[in-house]
Amino acid sequence: MPTWATGSSPGRLRLPPPLQPAVTGYIHRPRALAAGTKPGPFAGARQRAFTLVELMVAIAIVGLVIAVTVPGSMRFYESIQYRQSVRDVLSALGGARQQAMDTGRAQDVLFRPREGSVEYAGETLLLPDDFTLAVTTASEVNQGAAGVIRFYPEGGSTGGDIDITAPGGRGVRIAVDWLMGGVTQVRHEQP
Repeated sequence: MPTWATGSSPGRLRLPPPLQPAVTGYIHRPRALAAGTKPGPFAGARQRAFTLVELMVAIAIVGLVIAVTVPGSMRFYESIQYRQSVRDVLSALGGARQQAMDTGRAQDVLFRPREGSVEYAGETLLLPDDFTLAVTTASEVNQGAAGVIRFYPEGGSTGGDIDITAPGGRGVRIAVDWLMGGVTQVRHEQP
């Protein structure tokens, strides 16, 4: 675009110097794109796919990770079930003792080892199928095949032992004191 020279007559036009090429030599021309492709940052680069060997190695690694984590997660799940079952039984026993002292009436907790169930206050707790439940209670208060621990208003109980064992042999013995009605737990291993 022409510009007016300053300090000279307004009719005189000064032209810019002639344009010269900035780069001389090789001029990059874009390659023709194949049908259905889009230009991008790697438009000229050769695209690679995964080989069958690479895919097989990746699948083998995923398989190894799954093989290692699944058994561990199953043990973790079993451990959670075991701890929750023990907590629920302890809660039922403690609740029955407290209820007996609050209401002034005896409260019974029924244990059915064959079904793996614990009953108290109209609610039934079912242990997982592969857990074992063994009960030692006073025969005077038992109801058929169900072992019963009775809590009295003054805080005592008929006493007894409840053994809960997980499939791996890990277990706990919950002991109910007959004199004071206290509930304690001791860890034990199944022989």
